[in-house]
Amino acid sequence: MVDETGNESSDEALNAVPLGRLAVLYYGVGHMLNDITSACWFTYLLVFLTDIGLSPRDASIVMLSGQVADAFTTVFAGELIDRFGHFKLWHAGGSILVAISFSSVFGGCLPCKIYGISSSLLQTIGYSIFASIFNIGWAATQVSHMSMVNCITPNPTSRVALASCRNAFTMVANLSLYAVALVVFSIYGAKASADIKTQYRWIAYFCIFVGCCFVGIFLIGTNEPDLKLQMKLERPTKIAWSHWFRKILYYQVAVVYMLIRLVTNVSQALLAFYVIDDLQMSHSSKAVVPGIIYICSFITSVILQLHAGDEMEWLAP
Repeated sequence: MVDETGNESSDEALNAVPLGRLAVLYYGVGHMLNDITSACWFTYLLVFLTDIGLSPRDASIVMLSGQVADAFTTVFAGELIDRFGHFKLWHAGGSILVAISFSSVFGGCLPCKIYGISSSLLQTIGYSIFASIFNIGWAATQVSHMSMVNCITPNPTSRVALASCRNAFTMVANLSLYAVALVVFSIYGAKASADIKTQYRWIAYFCIFVGCCFVGIFLIGTNEPDLKLQMKLERPTKIAWSHWFRKILYYQVAVVYMLIRLVTNVSQALLAFYVIDDLQMSHSSKAVVPGIIYICSFITSVILQLHAGDEMEWLAP
């Protein structure tokens, strides 16, 4: 039973047994498929679509359709998971959708193959459908994986370890993608549309294979969390969703996060066009330049975290 101050629940959380290293590792690898496909999606989707003949407008429609589907799915998936749980089921279902749709997007226009027509309209519709399916699966996997943390363990130290391990494998996923892309772009030269499709198909297959291997490790090694665990440790007061729209902090966090994601995604999506079309660099630069930028950003974030830690120690009484 939780008292009004929440002291009992806090004591239970602090006294909970920390998770073992394997449990943290099994959880941390669960988002690899999402991370590696997302890096490929934002870095190479628009380049791929325009290289195979779609107009910039049609390519933008394909990406926009996926982002709209992602926005709606994130809200509904979060609400359903909060009510019914079954985290691993949502994670597995979302991962299946991600794997199938991702291979369909970079594998060519499936409706065009079925109907034997390769018009720009049918290509746009076909790619938009699978882009939407990809983002639906991606959102379901992301929400289920992130929301598991508070239900896996009440121990605050273990929760930090779970999030840190997840972030570490996000870095591994991004660097792995750019390393494989560098090999493919350097070895396999492509000028015709068919060769370009083969190029990106190999990159997509690598992403799916590696990501699915880690998803399997996650599903086998991680136990289904108990949704009731979090409810026991937290006050049972139910807050209406409209409550957040009356909080100024909600809008502050939303605007800051939205602007950061906007700058990051737009820069990532247009960087390949810039280095190839404007700077006239080799095709391998589509992997080298994003990889260097990602490594530099990672090093900077580590330095800032260390600096922040030193300041906290200096300010501590």
